[in-house]
Amino acid sequence: MLEIAKLSKSFAGFRAVSEVSLTVATRQIAAVIGPNGAGKSTLFNLISGHLQPDAGTVRLDGRDITGVAPHRICRMGVGRSFQRTNIFPKLTVFENLQAAFLVHHGQGLNFWGRSEPFYREEVAALLASIGLRGQERTLAGTLSYGNQKQLELGLALASDPRILLLDEPTAGMSATETDETIHLLERIAGERELTLLFTEHDMEVVFSIAQKITVLHQGRVIADGAPDAVRDDAEVRRVYLGHGLVRGE
Repeated sequence: MLEIAKLSKSFAGFRAVSEVSLTVATRQIAAVIGPNGAGKSTLFNLISGHLQPDAGTVRLDGRDITGVAPHRICRMGVGRSFQRTNIFPKLTVFENLQAAFLVHHGQGLNFWGRSEPFYREEVAALLASIGLRGQERTLAGTLSYGNQKQLELGLALASDPRILLLDEPTAGMSATETDETIHLLERIAGERELTLLFTEHDMEVVFSIAQKITVLHQGRVIADGAPDAVRDDAEVRRVYLGHGLVRGE
């Protein structure tokens, strides 16, 4: 589904991502981990078109999408969430999801029609899927942080993606919210036959659902493979010593 080859990006001489290569198979749940500053978010921004690479390629299902604009990449089947929630706080939960459906179906610039009748059944089904049934009329900005992340996931799912890029989906959540989010992601990925690539600092989350793990350190890949192999890798253990990976076995 996703193939990244020798992707690089520098900022004012600082090499944030350096010749990163990795693949994600169709319907696979894969994780990218690494200490702060390892290049994870930069890598996601390169994949999703929010940054232009200095070198390397990104291919989606065999098609070169390197440097393509974010809205075009979204239409090709790539959904994205961010470290900070990216919702419309002054709209209701229902209106947030309805707006996402309208844009996805090319009706975002229809200034003459009324939006109320459109995609009500689709929104209701998506609300149930992401665990927000009963919150339709709640202003998005008043939701708990965990519920806001669920709503952001719903916004991404409204575009009917084939692959989801999730940047630290459980960051800032309580233990209960984290556990609920893990199960939610696993269920939705299975039900929708999605490919999932996520970054995460919580190693319990990573090793509980990831089928493949890529480890970044100072912008470079230092390990890539099955969770057990990555956990036992000497270089990974050295980099993560004191960061929870060894203790989280």
